[in-house]
Amino acid sequence: MRIDRPQPSSPTAGFLRRRSGLPIWADLTWRVGLVSGLIGVVLALHWFGRDGLKDNYDNQISFIDVLYFTTVTVTTVGYGDIVPVTPEARLFESIFVTPIRLFVWLIFLGTAYNLFFRNILYRWRMARIQADLHNHIIVTGFGTSGQEAVNELLARGVDPREIVVIDGSEKALALAEAQGCNILCGDSTRDRTLKDVAIHRARSMIVSAGRDDTSILITLTARHLAPRLPISIVVRNEDNELPARQAGATTVINPVSFAGLLLAGSTSGRHIADYMADLAASGGRVKLNERSVLPQEIGGPLSAIRTGLGVRIYRDDRPIGFWEEAAQRLQTGDCIIEIVDEGQDRKAPADE
Repeated sequence: MRIDRPQPSSPTAGFLRRRSGLPIWADLTWRVGLVSGLIGVVLALHWFGRDGLKDNYDNQISFIDVLYFTTVTVTTVGYGDIVPVTPEARLFESIFVTPIRLFVWLIFLGTAYNLFFRNILYRWRMARIQADLHNHIIVTGFGTSGQEAVNELLARGVDPREIVVIDGSEKALALAEAQGCNILCGDSTRDRTLKDVAIHRARSMIVSAGRDDTSILITLTARHLAPRLPISIVVRNEDNELPARQAGATTVINPVSFAGLLLAGSTSGRHIADYMADLAASGGRVKLNERSVLPQEIGGPLSAIRTGLGVRIYRDDRPIGFWEEAAQRLQTGDCIIEIVDEGQDRKAPADE
């Protein structure tokens, strides 16, 4: 089987990052303020220590002389055989010539930043983000399905800083970054990429690479790095559902099959598809909720739970319907699927 791996070409490829908390104007103001503050400190030190300076022109050190000396010192130029000697010339040097010198230096510094310092900065920021990644959700692929999944997670109250989006397209990642998510431009089929997003500390993973073969390879890679990680994968071809499960996917979703189920159900009643969509969406009146059985519920029937309408139990990964005899007595370790009121603040009942 041939796998087409994405080849990220962005200069930020391979670096985990998130949107800066400061707007552009605030970041620029902070930088200008820092430079002005540093120059102000040097100026003050020169002024209070002006007795140690000598002016070869008139042997008097005025404030303009100190300002000139400060700007010359900061820019590390101006010590030569030709120097301005009048106050007017020195004021001109300070106000007009110095900004030009700084602009030229910025060109050289910008080149050095692109070649060297930027990588150090990105790695430092990446290490800080990685240290904060605990119990997060990894989304690989930010196409239509990936975007809808992230939108739904955000609508359900998930903090965008708890979501990491991996994609090979900077254009797609820009959308995720605008939502406040952590982003990484890279290839999710590679171990290093998934290790960079701390997959061993993630709580779940969504795989939607756009191609079934790529999604299955991503699942294989993730499964051997995180054996117990819940992985949900989207496949377009029904024949690939079994290989996806064999690759280690916890949940396999086929949007085409699901759409077919809704269409078929709508032929039996026009409200069935509407209720199914209501259950699946965060904005609906009702919602499916999964939780562990509570201590006070053990021994009672599924129909007696007080947090919602119980519809299914998972016992040792075996589904049990509400109509079955096994659902008449809840046991320790049972996982309950219930329908709850989306608008109600749901809390577990207190122990009685």
